[in-house]
Amino acid sequence: MFKVTVTGAAGRMGSKIIKTIQKQDDMTIVAAIESPDTPLEGKDIGEVIGIGNIGIKITPANKLNDILKKVKSDILVDFTIAEAAVNTIKTAAINNVNLVIGTTGFTDDQMNIIKEAIQQYKVKAVIAPNMAIGVNVFFKVIKDLAPLLSEYDIEIIEAHHKHKVDAPSGTAVKAFQIIKDELEDEKKKTCIYGRQGLTGERTTNEIGMHSIRGGDIVGDHTVLFAGDGERLEVTHRASSRQAFVNGVIKAIRYIPQAEEGKVSDMADVLGLK
Repeated sequence: MFKVTVTGAAGRMGSKIIKTIQKQDDMTIVAAIESPDTPLEGKDIGEVIGIGNIGIKITPANKLNDILKKVKSDILVDFTIAEAAVNTIKTAAINNVNLVIGTTGFTDDQMNIIKEAIQQYKVKAVIAPNMAIGVNVFFKVIKDLAPLLSEYDIEIIEAHHKHKVDAPSGTAVKAFQIIKDELEDEKKKTCIYGRQGLTGERTTNEIGMHSIRGGDIVGDHTVLFAGDGERLEVTHRASSRQAFVNGVIKAIRYIPQAEEGKVSDMADVLGLK
């Protein structure tokens, strides 16, 4: 039985993760974490998210260390914000709690801190900017296409709801890095974030990156390969956050076979490497 702690427990992703875990035969929620100043402290998370009393009271993040020691959690799932997640991950690692992280927007320095904590305390971790199964197949497709279409102009377009605080999305950034890595031997690629004014002709050295924010868009990502007389577009659209939650469930089940002290990703989980 996987004993799971969920941070951002009352949020859009956290609540869906908890609802889904409660339906699994091999998982149980042992702690629900919210922000340090949460007015929900002490309330039953099940009642807060509309599934009835499940016997798990909401704990503020400043008491994370204490609750992890108490409940002996196997895995912590985090879909919050980068600044908060770094400390959460360090605290979990110190307590030998394995990690499933879908938070995006980490800086290089923050990722280095995270990797050092995972390595130092030899915990297992799955970290991915997008845990939807389909989007990770999308990553595999663009990886295979990039060297075949290396002479084509490449643009990345992503769209998300109006509440998303980081841009471009972590998924779009990963798509860029995948393409860049595949083309590195042939031509260096520079990311151009949007275009405005007299930019001059497009160079063969650039990949365009464009972010759209509006309404309740869950997450759309397109990589456009444009050649002379034709173009090929690869698109993934998430119509529900349940797509990400389904990936979280697979990531939790992958943790026992993950390598200690190393960051795995959804390609490892799904056997796409």
